Amino acid sequence: MVSCKSTQPVKEGERPVQKERSLLSEIFDSSTVFSDNFTGFVLYDSEKDTTLFKRYSDKYFTPASNTKLFTFYAALKQLPESLPALDYIISGDSLIFWGTGDPTFLHPDFSDSTAYNFLKESPYDLYYSDNHYEDELLGPGWAWGDYQYYYSTEKSPFPMYGNVAEIEIQEISQTKIAENKEGYLIKPEYFKSSIEMANTRPGKETPFLFRDFNSNTIEYNPKADTVQYTSYRPFHYTPKLITDLLSDTLNRTVTYVDRIKPGNVNRIYGGERDTVLTRMLQPSDNFLAEQLLLNISAEQNLPMNSGAVIANISGEYFNEFSKNPVWRDGSGLSRYNMFTPTNMVELLKLIDLEFEQDSLLFRHFPAGGESGTIRSWYAHREGGEPYVFAKTGTLSNNHCLSGYLITASGRKMIFSFMNNHYISSSSVVKTEMEKILWFIHQNY
Repeated sequence: MVSCKSTQPVKEGERPVQKERSLLSEIFDSSTVFSDNFTGFVLYDSEKDTTLFKRYSDKYFTPASNTKLFTFYAALKQLPESLPALDYIISGDSLIFWGTGDPTFLHPDFSDSTAYNFLKESPYDLYYSDNHYEDELLGPGWAWGDYQYYYSTEKSPFPMYGNVAEIEIQEISQTKIAENKEGYLIKPEYFKSSIEMANTRPGKETPFLFRDFNSNTIEYNPKADTVQYTSYRPFHYTPKLITDLLSDTLNRTVTYVDRIKPGNVNRIYGGERDTVLTRMLQPSDNFLAEQLLLNISAEQNLPMNSGAVIANISGEYFNEFSKNPVWRDGSGLSRYNMFTPTNMVELLKLIDLEFEQDSLLFRHFPAGGESGTIRSWYAHREGGEPYVFAKTGTLSNNHCLSGYLITASGRKMIFSFMNNHYISSSSVVKTEMEKILWFIHQNY
């Protein structure tokens, strides 16, 4: 375990920089946790424009949700303050519309209803097309077996309700099961007709909730339970599902049409970009990250394909990076993503230089001991203000943390911690990281 030899703040100039580096190197070298896995780290002083410490800084790592920082930067650069919500044309007595990938449409966490009201109040007949969509529903390198879980929600050209069904499991007894009581509520109610009693599988446990890969039939196996909770299950996108859901919620007919989107469409803008960005970073929402890339494609008139957006962003902004980031999706679910710790610091430097006046690290980033995915970690040990503002990234056997650190002397540091291939629990790795970051806070 790490042994921090000094816990008292050291003022700038009291100790040579070389001494600080030596102490930090000793801490890493003596760590039995870091010696058992592949760990990279960079510490950069943004005010002095100098790297203070690095370890395997130019090796590629699986970044997991640290990838969302790339999506965050892309959205800041290429989306307006209000998200593109809908593209449409008027043709005779018909309104033909195309999705822009806007993730906020009827999403329970967002209140904007601009596009909904526009469709609801339109005097024209409504026709929906997805002819412009050129992407897959799941990202490259995603684990296909995760398709049933919230963190692996499908992306789509016209997301609704966050592309998930909300199933509230209610208290149920053996008596209620015998009486064929449902024991659940589902939103939107449209999906109630999609739930069927689970079939028994010889030699296998009957699933509690199970959705087939290419359909929206959900098998339900009621079990006696006094606990009430809510389960979020992704639904499978089809054009017919969207027209059915829209017809149901708008209380008017919406028809599918296979229509090529012309270049001179009208566009409606809706939800606040920054609200979505905060929601993406703090709880680390994969669905929002993926949809933001598609939203950028609509705004920039690119093919509606995540890969096209990534190529465009990378070519425009990351040519000066020390090594080329291997960036494959918006969320970090893909095992194909590979970044170096130096890549992460280079990206955070861009965010700091271009958007510092917006205090983005304080408004959007998770804050240690206070908010987001690090609300239970990296708290100030003496009850002070948060000193770590950073994005986590976690996949099995991989955990990363990249962001900003404010030292006790008031210096702003940029850092990237990347850990791959450990077999312990992630809490063991986080505990070791926390000791390092607190040491830096106190001694730099």
